[in-house]
Amino acid sequence: MTKLLGAAIAAIVTIAALAGCNLAPDYVRPTPPVPEAWLQDAVAGQRGVADLDWPTFFPDPRLRGLIGAALDNNRDLRIATARIAEARAQFGIQRADRLPTVNLVGDRSAVLTPGDLNASGRPIGQQRYDVNLGVTAFEIDFWGRVKNLSEAALRSYLVTEEARRAFRLSLIADVADAYLTLQEMDERAALASETVRTRQEFRDLTNRRRDVGIAGELDALGADGALQNARVVLAGLERQRAAADNLLRLLVGNMPKELPAGRRLIEQGIVPDLAAGLPSEVLLRRPDVLAAEQALMAANANIGAARATFFPRLSLTGAFGTASASLSGLFDSGAKAWSFQPVLSLPLFDSGRVAGGVDLAEARKVIAVAQYEKTVQLAFREVADLLVARDTLRRQLEAQEAGEKAQSARLRLVEARYRGGIANHFELLDAQRDAFQAQQDAVQIRRQLLSAYSQLYKALGGQREGGAGFSANPANATVESQ
Repeated sequence: MTKLLGAAIAAIVTIAALAGCNLAPDYVRPTPPVPEAWLQDAVAGQRGVADLDWPTFFPDPRLRGLIGAALDNNRDLRIATARIAEARAQFGIQRADRLPTVNLVGDRSAVLTPGDLNASGRPIGQQRYDVNLGVTAFEIDFWGRVKNLSEAALRSYLVTEEARRAFRLSLIADVADAYLTLQEMDERAALASETVRTRQEFRDLTNRRRDVGIAGELDALGADGALQNARVVLAGLERQRAAADNLLRLLVGNMPKELPAGRRLIEQGIVPDLAAGLPSEVLLRRPDVLAAEQALMAANANIGAARATFFPRLSLTGAFGTASASLSGLFDSGAKAWSFQPVLSLPLFDSGRVAGGVDLAEARKVIAVAQYEKTVQLAFREVADLLVARDTLRRQLEAQEAGEKAQSARLRLVEARYRGGIANHFELLDAQRDAFQAQQDAVQIRRQLLSAYSQLYKALGGQREGGAGFSANPANATVESQ
């Protein structure tokens, strides 16, 4: 009996060693359907995005506090993190199918046979005690079906990991953008409030001049209209500020009670000269592209699992232990019991179900390829657009700041001429309006440029988090626990 059991175990080991054929297609990364260089020339920079973590990129201490709080408290990020744990658990469950599950089972059974059902004519009682180590329906993976299912589960886990990283980068950029917008509204509202104050004084002065006959009614109406226009702008800015504040609070989750003082937009110090590099380098950093490729590799592995269903499937069920009619004799050396039950199944007629499964897996791979290529194209466009925005907004801000200085100098000159009786009332109102608009536009463009910097940091993939547990090359990605 022992020899027979040893032969059975040896057969299982041999079969397992022979298993391992893989019917999945060889994975080849699709050629990215994008140009080899960006669509404009001004892409050089001094700092690589991979060398900058977000606290270095955003030096404003108040903004860093808000981003840190958002990473700790944002509900959507918590959901994304929980989905990673879910996908990793699913991968662990699927990977466990590649090894046999051994169970220790203890059992007692008792049977009473009535006397009229046996030859002795007396009731006969029987009982049995069993303790077994058993393997139930372990599949010998000849054709790589279980292996490919495990590979697909791994890739699905890595998709969720990259999706969480993509959301994390988006959250960082969105918090920065909301904070910068809030700063813009604060600065523009301060300018509008000061303009309301000066125009209030000017209207009062004009009314006094009208009362003594120096100014006319038309001058007074013009001064009052300019004041009301400034009040309209201030009310609109206060509404926009409240909306920006609400968005920032939503992104952060729980606003910290104590935060350091923030910086004005002109003092932000956000790294402006990020080096874009080649498109191929960027695509290896962007988590959305990496997630799309992991999904493609999962679809590729599912083809192998579907193809394997055409071939015979061998599963083994066996047990080895002791059995006795009494509990005291259960562990006697001679009370051995074993069972060995291999089952071989081969699909013969299933109305095309297996073939349909292969067709489905192949169609899903075609979809995954198209989705990967679309993700690459969108990523290329996003980076190219932001590179153009960065460079054009720089030039626009330089011109706007020069225009602001010119309008401020003009206003000072017209005010002096007005006090001297050389300039008229309408020249002063026109100079005030142009100077105010130039100041507002300068603040707005400065915020747009800073937002372009923060969005470019996200678009270039940011700095990868340490200890991710898998290789940067998606084709060789493995988790630490594998």
